[in-house]
Amino acid sequence: MLTGFATSTGTARYRDRFPELRDAGHFRRPANVPGAGELWLSSIGLGTYLGDADAATDTAYIESIASALRSGINVLDTAINYRHQRSERNIGAALQQLVASRELNRDEILVCTKAGYLTFDSTVPPDPRGYFTREYVETGVVDQSEIAGGMHCMAPGYLENQIERSRRNLGLEAIDVFYIHNPESQFAEVSREVFRARLREAFETLEQQVHVGRVRYYGIATWNALRAGESERDYINLYEVEALAREAGGTNHHFRFVQLPFNLAMPEGFGLANHRDGDGKKSLVHAASQLGIAVMGSAALYQGHLTKGIPEFVANILGMSTDTENAIQFARSAPGIASALVGMRKSHHVAANLKPAMMPRTAKDEWLRLFREK
Repeated sequence: MLTGFATSTGTARYRDRFPELRDAGHFRRPANVPGAGELWLSSIGLGTYLGDADAATDTAYIESIASALRSGINVLDTAINYRHQRSERNIGAALQQLVASRELNRDEILVCTKAGYLTFDSTVPPDPRGYFTREYVETGVVDQSEIAGGMHCMAPGYLENQIERSRRNLGLEAIDVFYIHNPESQFAEVSREVFRARLREAFETLEQQVHVGRVRYYGIATWNALRAGESERDYINLYEVEALAREAGGTNHHFRFVQLPFNLAMPEGFGLANHRDGDGKKSLVHAASQLGIAVMGSAALYQGHLTKGIPEFVANILGMSTDTENAIQFARSAPGIASALVGMRKSHHVAANLKPAMMPRTAKDEWLRLFREK
């Protein structure tokens, strides 16, 4: 396994290898985040969700990831269930390749992964239920009662098992950011009281994983939870979650990252005041800043839906050449977003998606006009 983890010195070294991108402001530190606030992160990160679970897609992803790392992207995002563990393995293969050729050092790259959903290994087996029973239940990794909705688990034994598998898949001694994947999936079956107890226990486990050096930071990666209205079933209040982290790890806890979709079609992380504390309601980005948590924006292109049809007034404000570039520029320019994640499973996607990074981010006052004009 590759030893080490992303550091301030390493990420600054990586930043300085790309002076044009550096001078355009492509790299920045997450503001007010203990520990992780020292890291220089690319404004665009590479996501690995989409694609078939086959050898051809593996090859394309390895080439794309290597191209991204050579081009100025040092944030990689994946999950153990993406393409049945193949996406993690593709990241591992690309990292091994570039470190072996001395093009890259481990301490220059932020690698993020997730677990929560039950996952297969490489392909869907003929008997999926039987596979999970043999692999997880009969081995004592999980109790059947710990699985919510037949597909989601964040029990301590399961998280420990998945972290070890992810470390092997990625070829890394330490995972920089480990997310609990869509914890709101638990609400399909359990009460909020049970959910809070399970999440606190999960955080206690992740603090232990930090202590033994397998994880550096942890968080939650969500789809609906952090941008939902307070009355919706999937809603999760960030202040309540951070309080559970303090109970689990004290004031120096390592719950320092959250992820949610953030794009032109899903701007709630900035535009919706739905996280309540004693001082009233705040947007997710505002709450995270107050709590010392970095925000990673996923689905910058909304899985391709934002590559065309962007209104003219939006394009005029953002100022890029194409709808795809404008969508990425919107996400990467948002105040409080540490990195905007874009799926890139082919090398030519990397060159195209990095074009906005050659330009400064849209100025805050101009960017905010998008929330005022129609």
